[in-house]
Amino acid sequence: MPLSACGVTRGADSRDLLMIIPNSPGGGYDQTGRAAVAAMEANEVTGGSFTVDNVIGAGGAAAMTELIGDAGDERTVMTVGLGVVGSTYSFASSYNPLDATPLAQLMSEPEGILVPADSPYQTVEDFVEAWTADPGSLAIGGGSSPGGPDHLFPMQLAAEVGIDPRDVNYVSYDGGGPLTSALLGAKIDAGFSGPAEFLGSIEDGELRMLAVSGEERSPQEAFAEVPTLTESGIDLVFLNWRGLLAPPDISEERRDELIGYLETMHETEEWQGELTANGWTDDFITGDEFGDFLQEQDQRVAGTLEELGLI
Repeated sequence: MPLSACGVTRGADSRDLLMIIPNSPGGGYDQTGRAAVAAMEANEVTGGSFTVDNVIGAGGAAAMTELIGDAGDERTVMTVGLGVVGSTYSFASSYNPLDATPLAQLMSEPEGILVPADSPYQTVEDFVEAWTADPGSLAIGGGSSPGGPDHLFPMQLAAEVGIDPRDVNYVSYDGGGPLTSALLGAKIDAGFSGPAEFLGSIEDGELRMLAVSGEERSPQEAFAEVPTLTESGIDLVFLNWRGLLAPPDISEERRDELIGYLETMHETEEWQGELTANGWTDDFITGDEFGDFLQEQDQRVAGTLEELGLI
């Protein structure tokens, strides 16, 4: 079945579901959510179809508010990740992922450092040298609000190379699409985000990736020659993640059924192919284990933002 755009009516007896995506089309949440939907629809996992709704605003906090407002709705799920955790702090949201029903972590991935093709920085060493010389003179962009992965990564990198994170000139964009436009339009000097979101622009020769933040190089052919930070002499490994939530106040029976859908999806050829194609790590955990992980991630973000004086 094709992915729906909007307008499906979901009654109590319907097997159709709504997938909320907490940022713009083309970003990492969008890629992950639509890949999960496609795998489930192709294998008729739920017995119904999905509506996919991109709820844009406040770095994901707007979508989080919508999900919590759907308390008790057993036909809605939402993609979540480190960026949404951060946005709920940055925008002083009344709600955060801990208020929802945890379903599953689906994957993790490293971040990448991206520059326009004509950037003077040919290597990550070139970039770090210029950045440390005058941190405020370089505009650093990310596809998440403060507290999200695209913000936490450059802040941790800055600290590792001797820059006070408070001196970083960070510009926030709502997802990978707007971040790509900023890079191509020379509005920023470098971008920090997940590599899979920029595969097309890199293959087209519009952008270059200077380094990735994982323990190992990306398995994707387009990034095979891109070094890790540790290879470049920078002692930092940083991983982002994404998963799925349901609204609060759904029945335990329904929670288990939704988790069962995701467990079935995880084993499909389509989902396993997406993991490989996007260079995602298969970090699949469900239910209470995912809930414990969310608690850890909430503390991770809060601690970093407190150190930066942002909350």
